[in-house]
Parts: sequence; C-alpha cells; structure tokens
Amino acid sequence: MSDGLRIGTRGSRLALTQATWVQRRLEAAHPGLAVELVVIRTSGDAITDVPLAALGGKGLFVKEIEQALLAGDIDAAVHSLKDVPGELAPGLVIAAVPAREAAHDVIVTRAAGGLDALADGARVGTSSPRRAALVRAAQPRLAVVTLRGNVDTRLAKLARGEVDALILAAAGLARLGVTPPHVAACDSVVFTPAIGQGALALESRPGAVAERLRAIEDPRARQAIDAERAFLVAARGSCVSPLAAHATVEGGVLTLRAVIAQPDGARLVRGERRGAPATGAALGADLARALLAAGGAEILAAIPLPEAVG
Repeated sequence: MSDGLRIGTRGSRLALTQATWVQRRLEAAHPGLAVELVVIRTSGDAITDVPLAALGGKGLFVKEIEQALLAGDIDAAVHSLKDVPGELAPGLVIAAVPAREAAHDVIVTRAAGGLDALADGARVGTSSPRRAALVRAAQPRLAVVTLRGNVDTRLAKLARGEVDALILAAAGLARLGVTPPHVAACDSVVFTPAIGQGALALESRPGAVAERLRAIEDPRARQAIDAERAFLVAARGSCVSPLAAHATVEGGVLTLRAVIAQPDGARLVRGERRGAPATGAALGADLARALLAAGGAEILAAIPLPEAVG
C-alpha cells in the first residue's frame, strides 16, 4: 500500500478538530504513514437557514463525503457518528469506531440553574427533533425554537439573547476545549442521547484501507454503537424521528436504553435491554421491535414527512 492516506472531513472547527485527532492516532499506529486531511463542503454546511429535517436530515453532512469516497477522491472519511444514517451508501463500511467521548447532552444558559431556573416561556434552542421532544416532555412550560449552526455560532446566539438556553453535546464542547460559564449535564436516562453521540465513524471501502483504520478501533465503543445503530435500523428511524438509543458496556454487560417520543413530548415510549456485549445488535433490534409494538409505531406513523426544500 501507499504510505499516504487521504481522509475527507467537513470544514467546521469541530470536524477539523476530530479529523486531526484521528490523523495523529493513525500516524502513531502506522509509523511512516502520512495522513492528509481533505475538506469537503457538504449540503448540510452550505444551507444553514433551513431546518435539517426539511433538507433530508443529518445525512446531508455525509452524502458528498461518501460520493468522494466512492469516486476515489479520498481514501477514508471521519464523521460524527450521530450524523451517519442507518444505511450507508452501497460499497462503504464503518471500518473503525475509535474511543468514544461522553455521550450525554448539556444545558447551556446565561445564568446558573439549568432548565429548572428558566422562566416560563423561555426559549430553548435546538435543531434536533429528539432534543425538542425531550425538552417538551420534561419542561412543557418552556418554548423550543429551531436553532442551527456550529457550536461557536450557537453560543454566540445565546450570548446575544436570541435564545435563553441551548442543548449541546458534551462531546463537542470537550473536543473543542470550550467550557461555557453556566453548563449543566443532562441525565442520560431522561435525556437519552442521540444514536452514536460522542463517537466517531471512520468510513471507507472494504479492503486494505479499512484494515489500516481498524488499528484505532475501540472494541467497547464498537459494541455500543452496533447496538444503537441496530435499534435505529429496526425502528426505521428517519431525519424527523424523535428517537434515541444509548448503550454502555460495563463489567462485561451491555445496557441499552432507548426512547421513541411524540414530537410535542406528550407521549414517550421507553425501554431497556441488557446482555452480553457481543449480542448488542440483536438487543438493539429486539428493543426496537418492543418499543414499536408498545406504541412507538403509532407515534412514528403520525409524524408527517417534511416538505422538500430547493
């Protein structure tokens, strides 16, 4: 094989930070390997004034990068795993899942106290159907407003008073080294994290490149991700589906918690499975079937598909 590897990434500060982290670990794992980062502008980055659901969901952050992979313009890609659809483009695989950052959400406010301290009608900014539904379920007195943009943009909008609170991924703040003055961790049982949150996906074609990428695979992170993504696929989740699943592996036991939420937060269907880490995919599929049968299918069927934009 060549001693060079081209890795595609989005151009945001967070994406480049994540890709650089991967670059350094691959070069350490393969002495003599030169990893080049190739910035690819995606549709999700280009259109920032429209809700993601109306554009086709977070898959827009990976579509052009997958096209570059299939065309041979790059050898591999680094994605935030929560942006990767349940079904990959044909001919591609998630070759490696490195060590995972914390998966939970955080509440960022201008003053101390978190969500409980906000006044009635306070505006909570998020672009996530999952977060919106869970906020409405936990605090129906608050107003959820659509807010897109990278971490820096969202924090600036909070500082300007465009919203009164933000819900962000703890992993993004940690990777960027950003510590807002008033930030509180969300309970991962109540605010079930997004599928894949805190994890990275190294995507490639099968073969020699995939084998190189596996040098930085983290087995426990892979087991958790396999369970979460099996839930996503079996639940037939889409960009407008307020559903979530979060797996942990501790003491040789995989615990998977999941939720399917009505968008207004009026109804949540929750469940949990435990088992051997190697059975994570089966546990995820089984939990999805159980939640669908318990009312999740009815919730998802009632959610209208967004009107296409553009």
